[in-house]
Amino acid sequence: MDARDTDLKKELDATLQARRELGSEYESELVDSFLEKVDQRIDGAVERRMRRHVAEQQMAATRDARSPRPTDTFGERFGFGIVSLVLAVPLSAIGGGLAHLPGLIAAWAGIVGVNAVQAARTNPDLFRRRRPSSDDWSD
Repeated sequence: MDARDTDLKKELDATLQARRELGSEYESELVDSFLEKVDQRIDGAVERRMRRHVAEQQMAATRDARSPRPTDTFGERFGFGIVSLVLAVPLSAIGGGLAHLPGLIAAWAGIVGVNAVQAARTNPDLFRRRRPSSDDWSD
């Protein structure tokens, strides 16, 4: 029997003792008072369980949000690569024709930048520095 059950048993004993002393005239008030205390105890237990359940759901959702998920399919990545290469030809010609080598470098810097952003979007851990673990270096 835990402490809460002991407290409830004491409340019941006190209610029964008060009924003996006061008589049957106050029986309904005493029973109502005891039932109100039982209701409060039940409400508290349900509230604690609900808070625990909500906290567990939030933790699970947080864990799921942190786990990397592929945001697109192979077809989308392949299509992006093809479009990038197709657009690279006219951009290289325009940049090289108007500004020669600096224009060509600027065009390709933009192409590489757009592809790097796309790669980082689809794989969030791509540009993060990986910490070496003890398994990475063998003696």
